[in-house]
Amino acid sequence: MKKISALFFLVSIFFGISTDALAENHSPSYLQDTVPQRDSIPPPAIAQADGSISGIVKDTDGNPLPGATVQIKGSEKGAITDDSGNYTIAIPADQKGVVLVFSFLGFQPKEMRVGNQTSIDVTLISDDQELDEVVVIGYGSTRRADLTGAVAQVNREEINAFPASNVIQSLNGRAAGVQVIQNNGAPGGGVSVRIRGANSIQGDNDPLYVIDGFPFSGNPTNLNNADIASIEILKDASATAIYGSRGANGVVLITTKNGSGSGTVVEFDAAYTVQTLREKLKLMNGRQYAQLMNIQAENDGLSPYFTEAEVNGFGEGTDWQNEIFQQAPIKNTSLSISGGGENTQFLIGGSAFQQDGIIEGSDYDRYSIRSTINHKISDKFKVDFNSTMSKLVTARRDSEGGSRGNSMIGAALGASPLSSPYSMDETINNLADDFPFVSPDMINPLYFINEQSTVITANVILANAALSYNPIPEITIKVSGGIENRDDRTDTYRSREFINSNGNASITTGQYISRLNENTITYADVFNEKHDLNVLAGFTYQDFTTKFLAGSGTGFLSDLYETDNLGAAETPGIPTSGYANSVLLSYLGRVNYGFANKYLFTASFRADGSSRYSEGNKWGYFPSGAIAWKVSEEDFMKSQEAISTLKIRSSWGVTGSQAIDPYATLNRLFPGYTVFGDELYNFLAPGSTLPGDLKWETTTQFDLGFDLGLLQDRIVLGADYYLKTTDDLLSTVRLPSSFGYTTTIDNVGSIENRGIELSLFAQVFSSEFRWSLDGNISFNRNKVLSLNDGQPILTNFINVITVADNFSIMEEGKPLGQFWGYQEDGYTDTGNIRFKDLNNDGEITEADKTYIGDPNPDFFYGFNSNMTYKGFQLDLFFQGSQGNDIMNVSAVSGTMDYGQGLNMPEEVLLDHWTPQNTDAKYPRISRSSTARVSDRFVEDGSYLRLKNILLAYNFPLKNAQGKFLKSLRVYASGQNLLTFTKYSWWDPEVNSKGGDNRLGIDHFSYPIPKSYTIGINATF
Repeated sequence: MKKISALFFLVSIFFGISTDALAENHSPSYLQDTVPQRDSIPPPAIAQADGSISGIVKDTDGNPLPGATVQIKGSEKGAITDDSGNYTIAIPADQKGVVLVFSFLGFQPKEMRVGNQTSIDVTLISDDQELDEVVVIGYGSTRRADLTGAVAQVNREEINAFPASNVIQSLNGRAAGVQVIQNNGAPGGGVSVRIRGANSIQGDNDPLYVIDGFPFSGNPTNLNNADIASIEILKDASATAIYGSRGANGVVLITTKNGSGSGTVVEFDAAYTVQTLREKLKLMNGRQYAQLMNIQAENDGLSPYFTEAEVNGFGEGTDWQNEIFQQAPIKNTSLSISGGGENTQFLIGGSAFQQDGIIEGSDYDRYSIRSTINHKISDKFKVDFNSTMSKLVTARRDSEGGSRGNSMIGAALGASPLSSPYSMDETINNLADDFPFVSPDMINPLYFINEQSTVITANVILANAALSYNPIPEITIKVSGGIENRDDRTDTYRSREFINSNGNASITTGQYISRLNENTITYADVFNEKHDLNVLAGFTYQDFTTKFLAGSGTGFLSDLYETDNLGAAETPGIPTSGYANSVLLSYLGRVNYGFANKYLFTASFRADGSSRYSEGNKWGYFPSGAIAWKVSEEDFMKSQEAISTLKIRSSWGVTGSQAIDPYATLNRLFPGYTVFGDELYNFLAPGSTLPGDLKWETTTQFDLGFDLGLLQDRIVLGADYYLKTTDDLLSTVRLPSSFGYTTTIDNVGSIENRGIELSLFAQVFSSEFRWSLDGNISFNRNKVLSLNDGQPILTNFINVITVADNFSIMEEGKPLGQFWGYQEDGYTDTGNIRFKDLNNDGEITEADKTYIGDPNPDFFYGFNSNMTYKGFQLDLFFQGSQGNDIMNVSAVSGTMDYGQGLNMPEEVLLDHWTPQNTDAKYPRISRSSTARVSDRFVEDGSYLRLKNILLAYNFPLKNAQGKFLKSLRVYASGQNLLTFTKYSWWDPEVNSKGGDNRLGIDHFSYPIPKSYTIGINATF
């Protein structure tokens, strides 16, 4: 009767039926905060002691836990285990109703009913192990064993394995199917994440990040690694469809730490890191540079620039890499205080992350304050609050791209080693004036460091609160609300001392606000000990508002003001401002059903209505379903011992992407100015983009996988095969000039991703010496299925003077981002590059361009080894990628732009074409040598990297339960110490442009450093 009335209550809430009639049908019962445990019992009444219970408390490896607490639930009576983990506790006369609570710092508490027992031995599970068992999913959580979808988890220890300015960097190599690419090595630099490949041309391909239930905008740079409890990565449609129109690229659920009811705990973490340039490029020294310049002069019929005596007298010269790169520290400190009692738990903490870049003047500082409170108001009501306030300050010196030394990185590599950084009067030397053959574009890189600055200051607030109501144990009604607010300001100033500058200042301010309201109701219960049912329904509202304001000015009498007074500019710029708003309204539902703990079913549905889309297309519908079979729970599996876990699962679902700006479907008017007669008039006119009648991008995904555990799960293997197809791709399409518009956005085609993911865990030794191995490998194949009218789309135009062309293509039947250009065919008799005439028409034209490389890897992988012995810990973490190509745009001007006085790699001098060396790597050194976008600049980007090595010692603090210092750990680690690669430039882990259509590009990027860290973790 109770089950039936509970279901009736759930239905009544949605249909407006009064719950008063139900009250008399419910007898009083003990209510829990959320989903009830199967064996929940009321707090016992404590009687006079009439006996005792004894036993031992151990961890999962069989080691005793000295100082563990054993307490009678509902009373103050308790005991502490001795050095061997033994305890004895007096119990009341009516011991059948007594419940003992076992707890120990760093472990999950456990309750045991005494009954008729006289001895109880208990095994406690560590916090990290418990996180492995309980997995957070969209709008809820479940046991790992009950998952039907493809979900990967990264635990707290892996997240904090090495210092990172962005918590997402810690996912690199940790989860199958998740590719993390650090765009560059600048402090606070961007990170690109791809889960099972790229799905969109127009939209963002990064996953949706959800922080403590709040869908966050962009990358979660506001979080400190030490504040994270776990990260779950939802990969297949069964897991992501509950997020509907934002789930196509996968979902990353970030759960931060909360307080506990086991007393006050103080955690302190501190680390100091030293960063250095991983490896310098082997450039020509002063003597070699002079030799190359003379060779160029001779080949071009000019007099030598340097005499033989001058060449022999030149030494090493200026090493410009030493001039701009430095050793740089990272200081990372965090402190948190948590605690509480049975009804209230709290946490408050602060952290400071301060990173100086290996290029002087580049740095990144983040200061955060976190607070959480969870309070049980009564047996029926509970309130939760979580907030993070962060201040981010980023100083940029990562001037990238460019050619002939007109960017900082380009100038550092191209500057003549015969030039000095400073003139005789100690001012910055103008390198273009040192020699007549040096390009006028060449700028001393010290100008970018000392006389130009870009500082980005951001204040980020993320706060959410929730009220939970349990009218009956089986039902939880939850109403939550949250806000994300980001205020940022970018100050850019180029001083009067910068070459050819009279002072230039600009300021851009922006504000982003997102408000969220979620309302869900959950019914969870077990029927007849076989039917496990969990039903979720709800609706959500989220709006997004962006504002910006920009101003600028040129011509300052002094550098005193910089950006503090734009009114001091001789020529003020025209101020600009902007505003955008969009709304997303959603209805969602999910049913999880398990039968006999063997057969699992999941079905979900979400309907999203977005203000961004056209009338008639504003609503998108995203269903999913999944099944799983726990084969190991069948009776025919009980007689064998080899297979401890075997689960087969399959899923199908549809997700979407909001791949357009808020007003892309509207015919907007834009301001401008025009002259009539002698007067200047402002006007409003349509833009150059024709608004279209747009539909949602939708991604359909099928997944088939299994989880296999052997020898009591000492060996665990996971495997998944997936196939996902994205239809109605949104892309910008060019229009004929007769339309009056130059472009439009349209649904133009589809993309397919298919792949295999494998993960393996092995507990090699589990005695006093523990050794575990885990690794993963992912194979993904990306293919464009269809495009608008079947026409290919050329992308990624570069202009580095010597080469100006597109070097990527999107074409049906080919991977996204494929490199497009000419194939080289040796050299002519005069030492110029010969290109293949593929269509045999006797000319080298656009028709001879072809596929010259693929930035998508054949596979990528991660491998971790963890060893512990008597308090010592040694971790080795390797990560790599295989089969991906890199378009080395840096090498275009860095190795082929002769006659401009540019320094180049040493091999240009040692291996260029001469009549005696016709099979050389580089052509004849002459101004007449030409280059095209060709396979010359496509390099193998495969690499294997020792991402992190860590040696730690955990001090043995016996009976720490009653002492001030509970735990103490010191460690030393190294990051990026070894890299095995054939790539010729600084680093193969590069993605200058940060997008899928521009994947695998290196254009004078800020290099990723190697680093050394020492740190301490203490708990009080």
